[in-house]
Amino acid sequence: MIIRRLAMPLLTVALVTISSGCGTTTHPVAGDGPLPSPVEEVQGRWWTWASSEPEKTNPVADPTGRFCDRNQPDDVWFLAGTFGGTVTRTCAVPAGRPIVVPLVNLVGDRVSCASFMASAEGSAVLDGNAVTPERLESDGVSVTGVEGNPLTGTSGSQDYHACGLWVRLPPLAPGEHTLVLRGASEDFTTGVDYTLAVTAAPRA
Repeated sequence: MIIRRLAMPLLTVALVTISSGCGTTTHPVAGDGPLPSPVEEVQGRWWTWASSEPEKTNPVADPTGRFCDRNQPDDVWFLAGTFGGTVTRTCAVPAGRPIVVPLVNLVGDRVSCASFMASAEGSAVLDGNAVTPERLESDGVSVTGVEGNPLTGTSGSQDYHACGLWVRLPPLAPGEHTLVLRGASEDFTTGVDYTLAVTAAPRA
């Protein structure tokens, strides 16, 4: 079983309370709009997004944010963490898109997820205000990747268990925002200092 430990950003990105026991929070400097839906689909969709680019152009391996727009869906904007260590990225985000990012996350089997989550911790700070992460325990997901991607390593669909600490944000107001992400589990640490340039929606 291939196991990859990533941050997000979270991509590990106010949060909802789920049965596995996460906290709640407010949404500082956020625009109007819904959260990404539903929470049960977050992990599978993010892992498929992150596995949809080969290593050279993969958002998780990207040190600057140049490739943050690759393969984004129409209803949400995914952000990536790193394969370890801290980077600084700049990313343009369309107005009206809710954001999803893990702080630290993993795919593997149920046992590896339990061990990983036992020591998982992380923080997210949006425009100077702390955002409480959402804890998603082991969840069965199907991940579809392309050949040469650095997460699953192969093309096609594979079944895993996914887990991690996540942040979900409603659409941010147009303008520039900072999002500082840190995550850790056992001896693995990751972080991203994001500058998010939210572009105003074009007038009809």
